[in-house]
Amino acid sequence: MSGAAKSMTMTEFKAKCLRIVDELEPAGLLLTKRGRPVARVVPATVVDNRALIGSMKGRIAVKGNIFSTGARWHAQS
Repeated sequence: MSGAAKSMTMTEFKAKCLRIVDELEPAGLLLTKRGRPVARVVPATVVDNRALIGSMKGRIAVKGNIFSTGARWHAQS
């Protein structure tokens, strides 16, 4: 397969889903129902988000009290 996703009917996928998921190629699989595409199954990827921690420091400002909705209420009626 050269980068293009294979396609399969939902009925066939339902019957063979465990084997298909075990053998899923990087391009994924396009699922069809009555000839129309309805879903795409792609392998999960691991993403390292550690570089995002602290990346917005100094770029955003908090306005107001983020711990309150601003609505006044009484716990006892």
